[in-house]
Amino acid sequence: MKPSPISPTIDLDGHGVQHGHLRLPYSRDDSAWGSVMIPIAVIRNGDGPTALLTGGNHGDEYEGPLALFELACTLSPEEVGGTVIIVPAMNYPAFRAGTRTSPIDKGNMNRSFPGRPDGTVTEKIADFFQRELLPRADVVLDFHSGGKTLDFLPYCAAHILADEALSQRAFAAVEAFSAPWSMKMLEIDAIGMYDTAAEDLGKVFVTTELGGGGTSTAHTVRIARRGALNVLKHAGIVAGAIDAQPTRWLDMPSGDCFCFAEDDGMIETMVDLGEPVAAGQLIARIHPVLRTGVAPQEIRAKMSGLLVARHFPGLVKSGDCASVIAVVIE
Repeated sequence: MKPSPISPTIDLDGHGVQHGHLRLPYSRDDSAWGSVMIPIAVIRNGDGPTALLTGGNHGDEYEGPLALFELACTLSPEEVGGTVIIVPAMNYPAFRAGTRTSPIDKGNMNRSFPGRPDGTVTEKIADFFQRELLPRADVVLDFHSGGKTLDFLPYCAAHILADEALSQRAFAAVEAFSAPWSMKMLEIDAIGMYDTAAEDLGKVFVTTELGGGGTSTAHTVRIARRGALNVLKHAGIVAGAIDAQPTRWLDMPSGDCFCFAEDDGMIETMVDLGEPVAAGQLIARIHPVLRTGVAPQEIRAKMSGLLVARHFPGLVKSGDCASVIAVVIE
């Protein structure tokens, strides 16, 4: 296999605290011998377990970068027993542009794994994580929220896997994170995901959805900061008691959790986040906007549960996810 074109400016296996970049050569109109410089921090003390903490997998999601840039600045080697690798903005071009996908190649980082060393910029970044960073990790925490197009109840999540023991370890880390909600999550498209790449390597993988709308709130950032430290304490990398907060468990049992728009138009949400819904209940309407006198499309729940996500912008396109329902696990 071809070597990765990415060069770390720090020693990934060095001790102490190091701040640097993953430098990816990228020749472009405004910089013939330019590079994409992805910030990275490594805090290491001894030979304990390793945590890989990432944000900005999608560039318009901000709780992760806010929590991780601060953690990289404040976590000292004396607090660590093992290694913490922090990449606050994985898809750095997307993060700088404030977009879900890369402005360079339109690459969705979370659909680009395992990547290619001779591929697009996004694929080259994914390849470096696949070959160099994921193998070092024992636990991976990847922050997400809804970006500009979705809004979520704030939850931490892991997947139900064929490897039941790995699933249970991941759910234990989710509970330690202590978000207001904890999710056994179902993906409608898991091909090429960072999650899948980590899980296939046998890593404990934990993710979040902490809000949305292309912004953050004081509440969701507090959840992210507390959760990151809690996961490090749970993994035995940082000493001290977990700051446990009440959490309620949710499950996504089937594809009936998802409702999609079938027409373009203006969306009217009939149920707010966190409210209960019954199967068959009207949860959203899509109003045509090209002319008057046309009845709206009705979107009805295919199952009973709790509304955990909704389309955020006022305008919607056919095929957009309109809402997500999950079941409360008592």
